[in-house]
Order: sequence, then C-alpha cells, then structure tokens
Amino acid sequence: MSTLTGAIALPDGTLVRGRGRSRPLPAGPDPEFGLYLGSPGRRWFSRAPVEPPAWPSEWLDWPDFRTPRDEAHAAARIVATYERARDGERVEVACHGGTGRTGTVMACMAILAGHPADDALAWVRAHYRPRAVETPGQKRWIRTFPTLIA
Repeated sequence: MSTLTGAIALPDGTLVRGRGRSRPLPAGPDPEFGLYLGSPGRRWFSRAPVEPPAWPSEWLDWPDFRTPRDEAHAAARIVATYERARDGERVEVACHGGTGRTGTVMACMAILAGHPADDALAWVRAHYRPRAVETPGQKRWIRTFPTLIA
C-alpha cells in the first residue's frame, strides 16, 4: 500500500498527512479519507461553494484562528479519523493554510497515539510544522482534548 506524499508518522507509527488546501494537491495517491477544518461548503475568503474532494471526507465547522464550534463533535471526529489512519487508510487533515487548525488536530492525534498532552504542542512543532498551532485558544484546546475524549 502506498502512503500519502507528505504524511508524517505519529508517535505510534500511524501515518497522517496535514496540509493547507490553499496549496495544490501533492503528487502521489489520493487520500482515502479527508478531515477538513473550516466552514463547510464555502471557499476560503469567499462565498463561492467549495468543490468536494473526489474521496470520502468530512468537514468540521472550525473558524480560522479559533477552536471548533462544537468541541465534543470535533473531538469524536478526530478520534474516528485517527482510527481510520491507524487501521491503514490514507488520511489527510487540512484547513486553508495547514498550520493553525491542522496543527491543532495533528497535536490531538499525537495524544491519541500515546504522546503526553502537556508536550503535544512541542511534538507537533518538531514533527509537522515549526509554527503549527497559532493561537492561545488552540493551545488550550490541545490541553483540554483528553477530557473531551474521556
């Protein structure tokens, strides 16, 4: 089975690709599932509809520079998406830029993969993007994530 270009290995070896949807789709195989963070059905910074990807996907209502509107639902969907990746599916997580919201989800997936919550921010910055997770609210949400999945 081929992996997604740009996928990173979480602490347990599970592969997940984080990216910004504002960039072209990387070469290689398509994802088998995508978790997208933003306003469902809307283009970034415009009112035109977004074209859905050709693979199964789900949108979380998650405003830019914020945390998800429905935290319990978002936590459950992050767990389900991580489980898909752990089971071997090619999974990607993406928001517009691929840094704040995507970095937050990647840090939460690192926690699911066994990394301590109090170090997940440092882990995601070392393994995904140095500037991942952009706001104090997103940092707090990572620390709160284990209570949402308990």
